[in-house]
Amino acid sequence: MMTTVVFEWRALAPVLLVLIAAVLGILVEAVVPVVHRFFAQVFLVVASIVASAAMLVANWRAGIGGPVAMGSMMLDRPTYFMWGALLVFGLLAILVFAEREVNGGVSTFAASAATVPGSRAEAEASAARLEHTEVFPLALFALGGMMVFPAASDLITMFVALEVFSLPLYLMCGMARRRRLLSQEAALKYFLLGAFSSAFFLFGVALLYGYAGSFDFSAIAAAVQNPTMGSGILIAGMALLGVGLLFKVGVVPFQSWVPDVYMGAPTPVTGFMAICTKLAAVGATLRVFYVALGGERWTWQPLLAVLVVATMVVGAVWGLTQTDIKRTLAYSSIAHAGFIMTAVVGATAGTATSPLDSLSSALFYLVVYGLASIGAFAVITLVRNNSGEANAIASWSGLGRTSPLLAGIFALFMLSFTGIPLTAGFIGKWAVFAAAWRGGYDWLVIVAVLLSLVAAVFYLRIVVVMFFGEPADGVVVGKASAFTWLPIAVSALGVAVLGVFPGPVLALATAAGTFIR
Repeated sequence: MMTTVVFEWRALAPVLLVLIAAVLGILVEAVVPVVHRFFAQVFLVVASIVASAAMLVANWRAGIGGPVAMGSMMLDRPTYFMWGALLVFGLLAILVFAEREVNGGVSTFAASAATVPGSRAEAEASAARLEHTEVFPLALFALGGMMVFPAASDLITMFVALEVFSLPLYLMCGMARRRRLLSQEAALKYFLLGAFSSAFFLFGVALLYGYAGSFDFSAIAAAVQNPTMGSGILIAGMALLGVGLLFKVGVVPFQSWVPDVYMGAPTPVTGFMAICTKLAAVGATLRVFYVALGGERWTWQPLLAVLVVATMVVGAVWGLTQTDIKRTLAYSSIAHAGFIMTAVVGATAGTATSPLDSLSSALFYLVVYGLASIGAFAVITLVRNNSGEANAIASWSGLGRTSPLLAGIFALFMLSFTGIPLTAGFIGKWAVFAAAWRGGYDWLVIVAVLLSLVAAVFYLRIVVVMFFGEPADGVVVGKASAFTWLPIAVSALGVAVLGVFPGPVLALATAAGTFIR
């Protein structure tokens, strides 16, 4: 008996539009003259993401949902919310890819990534002002994979999505125009550690399949509720699968790649990874542990709580010792991974008096963290010296005097990371900590609050350096186009507005607070 293949084109249109544009971007590299490729690629990126967002809104309003692609993906409210956030953050981040003015008319990506750093071939490529416009379709492939990752409802689809968005990121991390050896080192480390984490993920998939006899999340959940064999294989599979997922989130002890990759990758790529990768990975982790493994929550909650504490400690304490601003934000990212995961550990449902549950609070936190991250890394691309970006924190001394607007915006992002009232970060931390408290993890919330105070030291140190230090020699703010200023403005506005009027986004997150099982 033949199975009829059903493919819901409209329901999957938001993902398909992004992936089709990525394929068209590859064709552009083959057929469009060099002088026109940049504009063609930027048009494809903007048009595809805007069209995808329009289809997303239309599908949401039409009530389209449920299992799609023969059950391999689940189109529920959390999926819609995460897709919308990924499209917005993806567009803002990729716009920074297109910045040319700040680099003297060329992009921040290598003139010829295949050449040996310091070689004659590299010098000739730089002199010819070549650039890699392939980064745009690579970013779209990554974005498409990120959209599928948290929407997957079986382990095979989730693994394929993991590889689809990981491979382009490995390439883009090694394509910096300046400090190429550092960039290539970052790409190699990310690739090797990513390959190991994928292997752990696959081992976990194999063990869970052996336990449940299916890759489908609902079947795994049913097997957990009605076990037919010992729990050893289930716990082993759950642990190995968790390694692959928590690696992408940046949870200790799987965080070692984060500082080196954030520091070595081109800054626009770092901004793209900082939120889009984390959003997709947290979404996938939530779906796996809440939908497939929710029946084993009493097993994974205590272990995850220990990892969350270790993550917050490493992020907050190691961040105090950093002198490079990108590396500081890398440890900030690790600490925030811990803050987000406090809500996951709580695993609470909403109530009439407190409708925000663990899922909703984590989604809201990802939005406010994403706004500050996109804006912060865009600002970093503008502060420069003779060798390129001035990433040493000491180089930012006196920026509040020489460029008060830019320094003020960056200070706003730092205050949001800190969780200062009247910024979006304060509302985000309140949401995730409240969810963990209601879930019975009051001790974890107390630890998180204390470590938030520790992390505040290195955020406020940057603010003090900018506004109370003497201006550093040779450091200027580069002239940039709307490709950089638009993401900065949108991010700053979002952080400020959500700090005072968080209601609309909180309502959306609350409405998206339930997975279809």
